[in-house]
Amino acid sequence: MRNFTIALDAMGGDFGPHISLPASYESLQLHSNLVIIIVGDEQQINPLLKKYHLLEHPRVKLMHAPETISMEDDPVSVLRHRSPSSMLIALQLVADGEADACVSAGNTGALMLLSKHILKTLKGISRPALVSALPNNRGGHSYMMDLGANLQCGCDTLFNFALMGSVLCEKVEQVSSPSISLLNVGRESNKGSDEIKHCASLLNKTKYINYIGFIEANELFDSPADVVVTDGFSGNIALKSYEGMGRVFIAQLKKAMNATWYSRLLGKLLNPLIKNQLKHLHPDLYNGASLIGLRGIVVKSHGGANIEAFTCAIEQAIKEIQWQIPTSISERLASVLAERDCLLHE
Repeated sequence: MRNFTIALDAMGGDFGPHISLPASYESLQLHSNLVIIIVGDEQQINPLLKKYHLLEHPRVKLMHAPETISMEDDPVSVLRHRSPSSMLIALQLVADGEADACVSAGNTGALMLLSKHILKTLKGISRPALVSALPNNRGGHSYMMDLGANLQCGCDTLFNFALMGSVLCEKVEQVSSPSISLLNVGRESNKGSDEIKHCASLLNKTKYINYIGFIEANELFDSPADVVVTDGFSGNIALKSYEGMGRVFIAQLKKAMNATWYSRLLGKLLNPLIKNQLKHLHPDLYNGASLIGLRGIVVKSHGGANIEAFTCAIEQAIKEIQWQIPTSISERLASVLAERDCLLHE
């Protein structure tokens, strides 16, 4: 079993190395063939290595990065100046073949622009998409894209998202012929913008994609679709709404269970059952949005992720390395895009 290497932007996110380092340790314990290159400010990281059990670890390397991209930095300015930040160096390690993937909890816009500039997109793909898993009512999860990398998307972009999402789901989840839906304002064929209706028509005619029609936002977590495709504006709002509602639901449930002595007693009896039933809904388990459509693997962790959530982001990167997602997408692109071009000229 060959080793695989992840370049970790240790400085990104709200808590920097205080989350990324212990998450690295957890991942190293889970995978004996995992090597992690910790990229960040040595002055901040060195004192923490012993605390988080990484000092002199045989599968940990440290690479100094003198600068850090903050959440407030303007992504265009970051791209223009290309300072030696932890994010840029981690991405460059992937581009140079020294790492198989990059994981960062840093500035999403900066990560998107730097990834596209340093790693480049696959042939036939103009824009990478941000995709992540969302829980569904079947006890599993569906993939949704785009989640904010591309606020406005035309027909071609949505089509490419459907293709890339299909390959990702097929490989990582081992789902044969994943079902694809477009998020829309209604399920009827006459609903939505001209772009989304045109995309639906193309998907319907494409034999390589299992398109099953439109879905509405209230069906996101109860849909038979394995992949839901939308623009980044709608996708980001849907994702944040889910995260917010999940926290409200858990808070209200706890409040109700502590309201009276009877509810507290009942809560103690039912707590194991409730935890087991609701654990797959917790947002931390779905941390780790992938930037797909690039020539390398990049996984974006939520900026406010805790250790468990950041570990999930590393786990997502490992799955994509194992299934060589960029290569799989590239191989599928040639045949599907050729078919799409024929359909466009009919």
